[in-house]
Amino acid sequence: MRTIAALLLCLIPVFAAAQINKCLDSSGKVIGYANECPPGTRPEQTGIKSAPETAPQKSYSDREADFRKRQLEQKETAEKAEKKAADASQRKDACNSSQAYLKALQSGQRIRKTDPKTGESSFLADADYPKEIAAAERAAAANCK
Repeated sequence: MRTIAALLLCLIPVFAAAQINKCLDSSGKVIGYANECPPGTRPEQTGIKSAPETAPQKSYSDREADFRKRQLEQKETAEKAEKKAADASQRKDACNSSQAYLKALQSGQRIRKTDPKTGESSFLADADYPKEIAAAERAAAANCK
């Protein structure tokens, strides 16, 4: 008995939402607005409900899918930001390295080169400095944009 009463109480709000009508007299003049019009008037629907309709709830699986989608988007955004920061750090290191090498060349320091094929170490010849400075300037300009 109690469960039936509880179910009926749960259904009351569903039936409580009623259409509000415009009450018109015989000449078409608006007398008032009500759920039930008085005798001698005719009702005309206004499209207004007396209780606001609640938005339909999404199912659990839809909400779970939306949550997973938001998580994936946040993860992708974080990965992009991390990659961007790593690239910026790498560019800064390359810029500093190329500028330091250029300063060393311009100051006339002796530069030791290693032959990649044989692994032999030798010093840069004085005649090769202008060519090496030009290459270092291009590298510095490219790395320090």
